[in-house]
Amino acid sequence: QVQLVESGGGLKQAGGSLRLSCAASGRTFSIYGVGWFRQAPGKEREFVAAIRAGGGATHYADSVKGRCTISRDDTHGRVYLQLNSLKPEDTAVYYCAASVTAFSRGTVDPQLWGYWGQGTQVTVSS
Repeated sequence: QVQLVESGGGLKQAGGSLRLSCAASGRTFSIYGVGWFRQAPGKEREFVAAIRAGGGATHYADSVKGRCTISRDDTHGRVYLQLNSLKPEDTAVYYCAASVTAFSRGTVDPQLWGYWGQGTQVTVSS
């Protein structure tokens, strides 16, 4: 099992940047792919980015491609989401998720991810 805790959210300015952190507990964290999702009020949870177990391969939603970077540090049990050129539509609760199999099974479906953090609120003001 793995437990996930997100941090780094808050109030941001449009055009600025944010760096979210997902801290994972569990000795076998390196075997999990990790994804970031977000959910805005009244909307469904949507995929943002994912990174494969062990790093290397990544996948991004079209809405953030080119301004988003996901990375991981398995030594310290951390996954990071860097998002630049922030827009008001980036406002949402951001969640990290972990799964042994989701990255190879399609990635974007929240149902494929078995472990979730509690989320961190990001608000982008214009």
